[in-house]
Amino acid sequence: MVNAVKEMVTAIIKVLCLLLVLSAINVSASAAKGQEPEYNPKQWCVVDDQQTDDVLQKALDWACGPGHADCTAIQPKMPCYLPNTVKDHASFAFNSYWQKYKKQGATCDFHAAALLTETDPSHGSCKFEFNP
Repeated sequence: MVNAVKEMVTAIIKVLCLLLVLSAINVSASAAKGQEPEYNPKQWCVVDDQQTDDVLQKALDWACGPGHADCTAIQPKMPCYLPNTVKDHASFAFNSYWQKYKKQGATCDFHAAALLTETDPSHGSCKFEFNP
C-alpha cells in the first residue's frame, strides 16, 4: 500500500513538472517572437476628472467629429444622454473611439483628458462598449 502511494505521488510530481516545463516553453516561444505573455483586462477609456469642461468639450467635439466615435447614444432621448454633462458625454465618446480603434494603435489620451479604467462605467440603460 505504501509503495502504491509513493508511486502515485511520484507520477503526480512528474506530471506537474511536465506541465511546468510546457508552460515555460510557451512563455519562451512568445518572448522569442517578440510578444509579451497575453494579459487583457477589461478596460474602458473615460475622462480624467482633473480636466476642465473646456478641455473635455474640445476632446468630445473631436471624438464625435473627426475621430468617428459613435456618439448616437449621447444624443437627446437616447440611453446615455443623461446625465447631460460634458464629463459624462465625453467619457462615452472617448470610450467609443478607443474601443473602435485601439487595435489599430489608438490611445486613450485625448491630450491628457482621458485615462483607462478597469471599472465598467456603464450605468442604468447606458452601456459602455467593451471590445477584447
